This record gives sequence, structure tokens and C-alpha cells, in this order.
Amino acid sequence: MTKRSEVTGAGGPAARADPRDRLDRIAVRGLRAWGHHGVLERERREGQTFVVDVVLGVDSREAARTDDLAHTVHYGVLSERLVGAVEGEPVALIETLAQRLADTCLAESVVHEVEVTVHKPDAPIPHEFSDVTITIVRDR
Repeated sequence: MTKRSEVTGAGGPAARADPRDRLDRIAVRGLRAWGHHGVLERERREGQTFVVDVVLGVDSREAARTDDLAHTVHYGVLSERLVGAVEGEPVALIETLAQRLADTCLAESVVHEVEVTVHKPDAPIPHEFSDVTITIVRDR
């Protein structure tokens, strides 16, 4: 991410701290859910396991100061929403699924940015492989 700055009148450049320049990270990795996504009719009919990693960019200082869950992300509740998104309406592309998951994360008011990785370990590839993934980064 690039740093943002602002130029002031005669004083020259003055750095303005953008909250996204110092975001804290909350990660949920390896979240497994069954979905019916894919281009092939067999994938949509039979379904398969998808694995999701999300890394949330948040400012956790208020949560740390107050020790109050209301000022951060309840990752248990968010995980339920993410699983629901994977289990939901089928899409052809994991890119579309990744965007759906990013939108779910960004619906949380304290999330300023998110990195989402969708793993499709059982993709229909006729050769030995370990994983297929898409990683996207989205912000407000």
C-alpha cells in the first residue's frame, strides 16, 4: 500500500496519517465450507470443499483500550457469515466467490480493508496438484 500525503501551502509537503497506513491485522485462516461453485456442471451438482483465508485490516486501538468486543470484529460471527457465503448461491468462478467474501468482510464497520484467499483444493484438474487459489485485496 502506498503512503498518502498532503501538500500544504508554503510549508511544503506535510505527511497526513491515513488510518489505513497503520492498520492492525486480524486473520481467520483455513475456514472450510462446502459449496457448489464451478464452471463444470458436475462441480455445481456434487459440490466440493472450499477453504477461505481472510486477513482484515482494522484499527484495534479502541478495542484494546476499552477491552470491548463492540470496537472490533467478532471473528466467530464473521466466520459464520463467510461459511454462509460459500454455502450460498453457486457461482461459476472463484473470483466471484472471493469478491462475495470480501464484501461480507467489508460489511463490518471496523474493517477498512481485507485480503481474501479462496482455495479450491479439489479443482477438476487432470494432473496432480496441491491447490488452486485466488487472492484479492479490497478496501473501502
